[in-house]
Formats: sequence, structure tokens, C-alpha cells
Amino acid sequence: MSASNLIRVAIFDDSTERRESLSYLIGMQENLLCVGAFVDGVDAVANVNSCKPDVILMDIDMPRVNGIEAVKALIASNPSLTIIMQTVFEDDQNLFDSIAAGASGYLLKKDDPSKIIAAIQDSVVGGASMSPGMAMKVIRYFKTTAAPENHDYALTDKEKIVLNHLVDGLSYKMIAGKESISYHTVNSHVRKIYEKLHVHSLGEAVSKALRERLL
Repeated sequence: MSASNLIRVAIFDDSTERRESLSYLIGMQENLLCVGAFVDGVDAVANVNSCKPDVILMDIDMPRVNGIEAVKALIASNPSLTIIMQTVFEDDQNLFDSIAAGASGYLLKKDDPSKIIAAIQDSVVGGASMSPGMAMKVIRYFKTTAAPENHDYALTDKEKIVLNHLVDGLSYKMIAGKESISYHTVNSHVRKIYEKLHVHSLGEAVSKALRERLL
């Protein structure tokens, strides 16, 4: 496989064992390349600018600068970054804070390695990296918040359907199958959704859709 087709992955985790196991797992895949492994979020922007990953696996609970603070700094520097959060606990507040900060997905460290690899590969093309159960937590959380101001983003009916599927945690491939449309068509709808909502990531789109109750 040519270098241009490789998905470059950076890891942020304070556990040496975890960093090494993820690096090994990524190195075993033909289309993945580990380009950096860092112990915490200190100098996250400089480290990411140096190794230029396509996808970042970000631990939440790290010393000095934790994962959520690192995401905020990274997204402020580059809103189009794809960041998948990883944690040991199904912590509602961490989940909400991660998505609100701009993370593209959220995985548990206990997840099967095949799910981690699939999440990395799907996220490059905009797929969701969140289990349906976690997606439901996000939906319930935002439904209990104060009603937002009304905004008209001129989303079409089809775009609203696709956005709803993204909120539910479906990947592009799953949406294509469910709606009997092509993967390319789903990708086109998502690009339009991002443009109309003025967002740059799946996390931002989901957060905005739920926070402003667009669905």
C-alpha cells in the first residue's frame, strides 16, 4: 500500500502499556501507521503539528493536561481534526464534555481491538465512533437542557434524516444501507450538513443538532 493511502494515527495515553499495545495493534494493519505516542496533553498542538495524524486516539484521564482540555486546544488550532476519545468508564459527563469539545467519537478501552480499528477507519470518512447506547445518553442529556433559540439552517428532509442517523451513532455505510442510497450520496449529504451548520467535525454536528434541537 502506498504511503498516500495510509491512515496516520497518533496516540495520547499516560499508560505505557496502553500506548505500546495500541502502537502494536495499529502497526499490524496494512492501511494504518502510528506516527506518534504521547504521555499527556502537554504540547498537544505542537506534537500533532509535528506528526500530522489523520486520526487521534485521546485518553481522557491523563496527568497535567487531560484529554478534554487537549481536545479543546487541538480543535481551536485545527477544527477539522478527527479525535476519538478513549476511557475506562462510561462517564456521562466526560462523554458530553468530549463531544462538546469537538471530539468525533468516544470508545471504551475495554472495547474489542477490532472495534477500535474499525472506528479509526470509519472516522477518516466521517463515520461515527460511538455505540448506540452512548448515543442515546447524549440524546437524553440534551433533551433535558433548556430550550435553545430557534435557528433555521435550511436542512432538507433528507439531510435531517442523515443527521438523525449520525446522532444515533450510525456509520456512513449503515446509513447508506438503511436509506437505500450510495455511500457517495451519504458523504455528499454530510458535507452539506457540515456546511449549513458551520461545523467541521461529526462531534460538532451531533452536539449542535442536539443542543439546538434541530431534529
